[in-house]
Amino acid sequence: MKYKWLAGQLRRELLENGGKKGYKLPTELELARRYQLSRQTVRRALQLLEEEGLILRRQGSGAYATGKPPNAPPRQIAVITSFLDDYIFPAILHDVQGIFSREQYSTLVYATENQIGTEREILLKLLDQPVSGLLVEGTKTALPTPNADLYQRLRRTGLPVLFLHGVYANLSGLPCIADNNYDGGYQLGRYLIQRGHQKIAGIFKSDDIQGPQRYHGAVSAMRDGGLAISDRQFFWYDTEDRRTLLEARDDRLLRTFLQERLGDATAVICYNDEMAYPLIQALLSAGKRVPEDVAVVSFDNSYYSQMGPAPITSLRHRSRMGRAAAEQLLALLEGGTAQSKYLDWELVERASSQIHRA
Repeated sequence: MKYKWLAGQLRRELLENGGKKGYKLPTELELARRYQLSRQTVRRALQLLEEEGLILRRQGSGAYATGKPPNAPPRQIAVITSFLDDYIFPAILHDVQGIFSREQYSTLVYATENQIGTEREILLKLLDQPVSGLLVEGTKTALPTPNADLYQRLRRTGLPVLFLHGVYANLSGLPCIADNNYDGGYQLGRYLIQRGHQKIAGIFKSDDIQGPQRYHGAVSAMRDGGLAISDRQFFWYDTEDRRTLLEARDDRLLRTFLQERLGDATAVICYNDEMAYPLIQALLSAGKRVPEDVAVVSFDNSYYSQMGPAPITSLRHRSRMGRAAAEQLLALLEGGTAQSKYLDWELVERASSQIHRA
């Protein structure tokens, strides 16, 4: 087709001029005269180059090189998350897509379902179909990843990579935007101690790095407050347990916690709102009052925290993670460096904890 032939000619012209950002191509009229083609054919060729990210067209001004060399990967950012339906991810995606689109990048979104094999399939696809950058929430980040070989191969291609929430222990030198999870756990533990609780239990996720970090902060606050720490009253669950509870609506995990692990604890620190909400339902079903018998606190300040008969005291982010991540990845794309950042929390107090114990 004539427009594809012309697009090839213009790619060579961009290459001959170094693909320098701001280089101006001849006008549509000049190109039509030079190559004896219709204006419509010229427009289609320019549209193709724009879709490839090689030029930007400005109405009334002309077409300008973006600085991206011909045959480079498309101006696309791959975003890998664990769960697309996770209540945190939509807000992060909204922020990163807004910032990337202003810089003329589109986004490709993948979900691993927190499965190692699915993550590997996605990384192999990205090796075969290169993108400009990668923003990734790792899979089971509390564990060493068998996919480190693929991440290293992607790094050797020069691909900018930024992690969300946590980096694997067997990958080094990669920046990350994450919550200050230790500080959050410490803040919740200290809050409960200040309200008079002497026996505190917890439910944490074992296979994502946020779980051990939040647990560490919580038990450190208990230690510093002079409280006894009962290992039995700290309950751990994993991704498959989460799926059973939330998707299959099977609450045996929570019933086990209440019957065998809660004991005499008067407060529970939960890994997140997604766990705190069904825990409150299970407590009420078991005849426990919230917060009179058992207070519940959590992380994320999501819509879960404002539902039900006992809205949840929960930590919220002071900064927008998606915005911080997009800005750091853009710095890498522009040849700069990115620094790991740990975002602070602030407490939103609600009914699930508002009984003072003398």
